[in-house]
Amino acid sequence: MSSHVFDYVPVDDPLFGRVDVRLDEKAGELIVEGEAIPRAVVRRAEGTPLESHVPIGTRDTTRVTVTVAGAAVPLIPAKGLLTRRSYRVDAGRYRLVPCALGESRLLLDRERIGVFTSVGDGRVWSEWQDEGRRTPDDAAVGYALAAAFGTGAEPMWKLSLDAALSLFG
Repeated sequence: MSSHVFDYVPVDDPLFGRVDVRLDEKAGELIVEGEAIPRAVVRRAEGTPLESHVPIGTRDTTRVTVTVAGAAVPLIPAKGLLTRRSYRVDAGRYRLVPCALGESRLLLDRERIGVFTSVGDGRVWSEWQDEGRRTPDDAAVGYALAAAFGTGAEPMWKLSLDAALSLFG
């Protein structure tokens, strides 16, 4: 992973207006902010071995934290192995879980509240469910998780095949 600052393409969220995402790979910090949402920060601990397929650099629960409006939120990224569900990320009452190749559902207390898409090109999109009930915290957490951990995952058969092939390669 190279050491540089990466500004994602600003998002024009249909409910919350402009959302800016900035990843500083060297500092291990991803910041999400906008006029209508609280600031969310995902931080990787200094000295963490980097995983190149994770934008924030790690899925190690002990090496990554998130704050929303300055308050710590419990963060538990799953290891990411043979199923889409194994790529889920829990943050307090929220869960981001892959549902397709480039998409992940954002759940709040197990209820789907939106879908996030990020295919590694510096853009993050959201589609909100039940728009009248969405809060600024929903947006801050959703964009932070999608940008820090990516969205989507291969189907189980492809993940299993890749795992099997890596044993022989």
